[in-house]
Amino acid sequence: MTGSAGDRREPPAPPAALLAGAVADGLRTGGGRAGGLYLCSGTPGLLRLAVLSGLPGPLFRPWDRVSVDRPFPVADAYRLGVPVVLANATEAMRRYPQFAAGLPFQFGTLNVPVRAAGRTFGVMTVLRPAADDAAAVLAESDRLQRVAEYLGVALLRREAAGDGVTWDAEPLCVRPPALDRPPGRFGHLTWDPATDAVTADGPARALLGLPPDPEPGTPAALTRFVDPADAQRLPALLRETAHGRPQHRPVQVRLADGGLRLLELWPSDTVAAASGPRPVAGVLLDPGPGALADGAADLLPQGVFCLDRLGLVVYANPRAAHLLGVPRDRLLGRSLWDTVPWLNQPACEEHLRGALLCPEPVHFHVRRPDSGEPRPYDAGSRDGRPGHDPPAAPRPYEGDWLSLAVYPGPDTLTCTAVPASRVPHAPTAAEPPADVEADTPAPDLAASTAPPYRPVALAIALTEAVTARQVSAVVMQELLPAFGGRRIAIYLLHERHLYLAWESGFPEGFLSPFEGVGLDARLPGVETLTTGRPLFFDSMEQIAEAYPGIAMDAAEGARAFLPLIASGRAVGSCILGFDRPRSFSSEERTVLTALAGLIAHAMEKAQRYDTEAALARGLQQALLPRRLSQHAGVETAGRYLAGTEGMEVGGDWYDVVEAGDGLALVIGDVQGHGVQAAATMGQLRSAVRAFALSDRPPEEVMSGTNRLLIDLDPGQFASCCYVRLDPATGLARVANAGHLPPLLRHPDGRTHVADLPEGMVLGVDARAHYAVAELRLEPGAVLALYTDGLVERPGHDIDDGIDALRAALAEAGALRGRSLADMADRLTATARQASDRPDDIALLLAARRDPPP
Repeated sequence: MTGSAGDRREPPAPPAALLAGAVADGLRTGGGRAGGLYLCSGTPGLLRLAVLSGLPGPLFRPWDRVSVDRPFPVADAYRLGVPVVLANATEAMRRYPQFAAGLPFQFGTLNVPVRAAGRTFGVMTVLRPAADDAAAVLAESDRLQRVAEYLGVALLRREAAGDGVTWDAEPLCVRPPALDRPPGRFGHLTWDPATDAVTADGPARALLGLPPDPEPGTPAALTRFVDPADAQRLPALLRETAHGRPQHRPVQVRLADGGLRLLELWPSDTVAAASGPRPVAGVLLDPGPGALADGAADLLPQGVFCLDRLGLVVYANPRAAHLLGVPRDRLLGRSLWDTVPWLNQPACEEHLRGALLCPEPVHFHVRRPDSGEPRPYDAGSRDGRPGHDPPAAPRPYEGDWLSLAVYPGPDTLTCTAVPASRVPHAPTAAEPPADVEADTPAPDLAASTAPPYRPVALAIALTEAVTARQVSAVVMQELLPAFGGRRIAIYLLHERHLYLAWESGFPEGFLSPFEGVGLDARLPGVETLTTGRPLFFDSMEQIAEAYPGIAMDAAEGARAFLPLIASGRAVGSCILGFDRPRSFSSEERTVLTALAGLIAHAMEKAQRYDTEAALARGLQQALLPRRLSQHAGVETAGRYLAGTEGMEVGGDWYDVVEAGDGLALVIGDVQGHGVQAAATMGQLRSAVRAFALSDRPPEEVMSGTNRLLIDLDPGQFASCCYVRLDPATGLARVANAGHLPPLLRHPDGRTHVADLPEGMVLGVDARAHYAVAELRLEPGAVLALYTDGLVERPGHDIDDGIDALRAALAEAGALRGRSLADMADRLTATARQASDRPDDIALLLAARRDPPP
């Protein structure tokens, strides 16, 4: 070893100003009020949210990491390299049920890949109002695509310069472009560290109380107008931002007269030395109380508070502070989730997400903690304004429940709060009775009305998983984020022993001693299966007490052991691990137990399918040629790749058969998938081979095979291309039955698509006639026969795929010294890496060798 891990430094992440500016431009062009930017992370196959605009970070945390293999719009846009446009919730549910289950609101999305020079860096996404006019949404998608292209070029330049283009930090939360910000309530300022000059526009100077002098000042001069407690902090914030360490949220600054301002800073990406500090830009905001607080809102009997689109409280009247139990000066300018932590629960988050994404108001109830206990704060003074009189004596809550209403606006959410016992309208199933007394226990509405979207998403995803590996991956992607887990292990039962099928997050080698344990071992993962009872441990100490001597990993968190039992049959065990100790509520235990049953049924189905697929694939491999017929004057190479979507066997085949003094080159594709298609393929391959061995002309081979398929009547048809090649002269006579035309690469590098007469596919018309075309293969020329799986892509014309294959054939053939097998590997390399290949692929190459001297 020549150095330590500490000696290696990763390139810096892309600058925040560049990314945030691109997202702001994307929101303007895409017609959205919220959106973000996903970039590739250091983890292969994982996209991370780099910038989030218009939504509070805590509300979007379940979606800040997206696997590229996940059936989500962002993942498809990245993987396929094409925009994914969803005009409304109906379209989202039809195409992406998991995504729609997690965000079941009336909105549309535009998802555009950030690409440049064939390189995909990430995806820009815009959340916009739902629309019935798909054409208008597509026009916005085109404009958004241009923004993404500009960003792609900028990232490509950074990559060429050796700078980082990946993102592994928490998302940067920024405000969207303002629509209804009152004039004079915010201003801009800049600081140049090279000259120490601070420049502020007129509104910013007014907000800071500076004299209306347009001349630049200095940070030292600026601090004279700031509260002494913040005077030292402000220059430090400027310096940290200039060195690329900005705060990820606005900071509070008190003025000398006690006024509150919010300051948001970021490093400029325009003029800067390569290694020195960069100029700093900033926005100064007056969060209130403003006109609303100066008017009647302060005196309203119900609580009123306003949130910006980052979740910061920009206004709260005294009654809202009273009902929320937090002093008013601690609410303003702070995150709602930080100051009122008991609102940080799934039910509230779901409703606030809906208000941020949709124009319709939402109404819900939330239970306040410690009902009946003395309040920590009371804002009820005689004139209704806090601070004018000494606080009144603490008094109890006016009721266990609050009724909240949230009214969306372009830039802010206006929220009202009243005690639930004073709801003025008739109760519904989701509300407590209007005449409930303060000390009457209310049902746990926050839990019972919280939509179980994560479990629903898991259930939907499990219905789409086919193999045991896919089931395990779905459980990891959906179950862990739903409950905040960090580790997972799935064991499957085989001959009364448990074997590890999937794990993630455990230390390397930690699970090895548990591999193949029998059902008589006293281990929680075994006992949960043998007893059929889930086991929940709040901490590792509880596990150590229950199972003395059991091996422990370093984490001190909680564990859940779930039995996987389907239709009364033991399938295996699922282990969930958490980084910290925690308790499991009765609702969580019930949901986890039910989900374990879903997982068990999906895993049982997957195991059965894996077994059947293995048998079917064995049949298919047996029907394909083990080796190709050889000839001294011709080199051949064949490749077959099974489709990955659905994991079903198909009917593609290729063959090389001795035909008199020449060779017969054959490729074909039976319609459909499954064992029936593979069986039909085997029969056709045998028929074509028999005709070829008797050296029948190509037109007779096709006609005879066509009649045979019609006589078999399997209810399927097939395409086929038959080439009878004379190695001595290079003459190739070709009959085509509805198959894709061959490609011919000449020795000088010219490559073209063979012009063949159209022929009816096999199995349709017993009287079909097949014309024959002639090609000439010169020494060194290469003939390529292929099936549609190699050239078809969703959303693209097949002719474009054929052109791309022709170009790849020309490039691969230009590499001197490589064999035909190497060329076949290069032509199928991209297809081999695809994890969602919908169709089988067959490729057959034939090259005429130079004659011996």
